Amino acid sequence: MVPTSSKWVLGLFLVLAVAAVSEAQLSETFYRLKCPGGPAKVAETVKTWIARDKTLAPGLLRLHFHDCFVRGCDASVLLDGSNGEKFAAGNKNSLRGFNVIDDIKAKVEAICPGVVSCADILTLAARDATLLIGGSNWSVPLGRRDGIVTSKAEADANLPSFNANFATLRNAFSSKGLNVSDLVALSGSHTVGFASCGVMQGRLYGFNSTVKTDPALNSTFASTLKNLCKQGDFTTLIKMDLSKSVDTWDANYYSNVMNGRALFTSDDQLRRNSAGLSVVQSLRKSPSPFNRAFGAAMVKMGRIGVLTGTSGQIRKKCNVKN
Repeated sequence: MVPTSSKWVLGLFLVLAVAAVSEAQLSETFYRLKCPGGPAKVAETVKTWIARDKTLAPGLLRLHFHDCFVRGCDASVLLDGSNGEKFAAGNKNSLRGFNVIDDIKAKVEAICPGVVSCADILTLAARDATLLIGGSNWSVPLGRRDGIVTSKAEADANLPSFNANFATLRNAFSSKGLNVSDLVALSGSHTVGFASCGVMQGRLYGFNSTVKTDPALNSTFASTLKNLCKQGDFTTLIKMDLSKSVDTWDANYYSNVMNGRALFTSDDQLRRNSAGLSVVQSLRKSPSPFNRAFGAAMVKMGRIGVLTGTSGQIRKKCNVKN
C-alpha cells in the first residue's frame, strides 16, 4: 500500500509532468505549415486598431494577463455568460479589447478556418500591441488551444487585487509558477494606460480609521490625485503614470514606485519587501533591463496552464464555445 504522503507527491509529479508536456508542445513555428499568414494577420489587425486608439494597447495587454491568471492562457476570459470571467470584480466594466480580438479572429478565420486559437490570438495581440507603443519584441511560443469553461468565481479568487499586499501578490504569482522578478517586471506595464478614480478612493480618503490618506503616497502627488479624483468620484479615468504628459513605454514606473508616485497599493508594495525592492532598483537603472525582463516574464506567463494537443478546442468565435 502506498503511503498517503507518497500518493500526494506522486500526484503532484504527474500534474507537473502533464504541464511540462503541454508547455513543450508550444512552438514559435507552430503555424508555419498550418497557417503561415496567421501571426502576420494578427499583427496587421492590431496595428490598424491601435492607429485609431493607442489606449487599446494596454487594454490588450491586460486582457491577456487576466486570461492567463484564471484557468491558464485558454481564452476563457473571452467567453460570454452571466457567471463568466467578464463579470468578476476585477474585470467588469474595466476590460477592453474584446472587439479587437473578435475582428482579428474573423480575419484569421477567413484565411485559415479552424486553425488559430483565440488563446494564441490573445497572446500575439498582447506582444504586437506592446511593440506598437514602444516596447521591445519577444518571441511568442504558439500552439495553445481554447478552453470551454469560464467562471466568475474563479476569476474573483485568482486575479490579484490593486490593493493587495506584497505577500498576497507573491503568493498569487507563485501559484502560477511566476517568481518575484516576474511579478515586478509584469507590474511595469503600469507605465501606460488608465485607471478609474474609484480604485483610488481608499488610498486618498479612507486609508484607515485615523489616517485618511495613505502616508506611503508622496504628499505632493497625493494632492495632485485629490484634484483629479474628488471624494466619491468612481468614474473619472486618470493616467497610470502622471509624471508624463504623453503615455510612453519605459521604465519610469519603477522611479514612481520608489518615490511614492505609483497609483495602486500593489505597486507601492513592491518596495516593501527586500526581494521586490532589489528587482525594482535593478529595473530602475539606466539603461534599464526592463524590456528584456518584461518580455521574458510575458513568455513565462503565456505558458500558464496551456491546453495543447487534443485538449480544449479551436473556437470558431472567441466569445462562444463551438
